[in-house]
Amino acid sequence: METMERKKPRTRRSFTPEFKADIVDRCRAGDRTIAQVARDFELTETAVRSWVKQAEVDAGERDGLTTDERKELAELRRENRQLREDVGILKRATVFFAKETR
Repeated sequence: METMERKKPRTRRSFTPEFKADIVDRCRAGDRTIAQVARDFELTETAVRSWVKQAEVDAGERDGLTTDERKELAELRRENRQLREDVGILKRATVFFAKETR
């Protein structure tokens, strides 16, 4: 049985909003496809497609959550998770002190 070589996973890179906007502008210019732009800048085609899609949502050309709405949703979910944890702690404290006062 042959052993398959495992490729090392790519390290996760982060890009500035300005870089993403530049890539989106190049894709929208129409002289090259998304795949060609992705190859030229050594990016994954999937990432570039998602940047273009998000830019379309932000511009109101497509339905979906805008970047600001996504950011707000993430913050609200984080706050909700923290509040649920706080309520759980308070419930356990209430039970503890109720037992102590008997």
